[in-house]
Amino acid sequence: MGKRRNQATNTAPLRRVQPDHHWKSLRQGDRVSVTLEPGYESVGVVDAVTGDATAVWVHLDGGRGRTLVHCSDGVAVVPKDS
Repeated sequence: MGKRRNQATNTAPLRRVQPDHHWKSLRQGDRVSVTLEPGYESVGVVDAVTGDATAVWVHLDGGRGRTLVHCSDGVAVVPKDS
């Protein structure tokens, strides 16, 4: 009996992702606006930021929980004006 091989491998090369310039200035406790798509915006507080600033944990207002956002998700995380 032969072994089955998965021939449907993704041959696209991996690419480095770079967060928006303001992601590097985010700190725990900062108020931010999280925009998923135009018209879908949430506000929350930064809980944690990875060392390379490519991922951000945000506690959303209104009891909507904690969410992890990665810079390759196409989500905008922008500091809110005080």
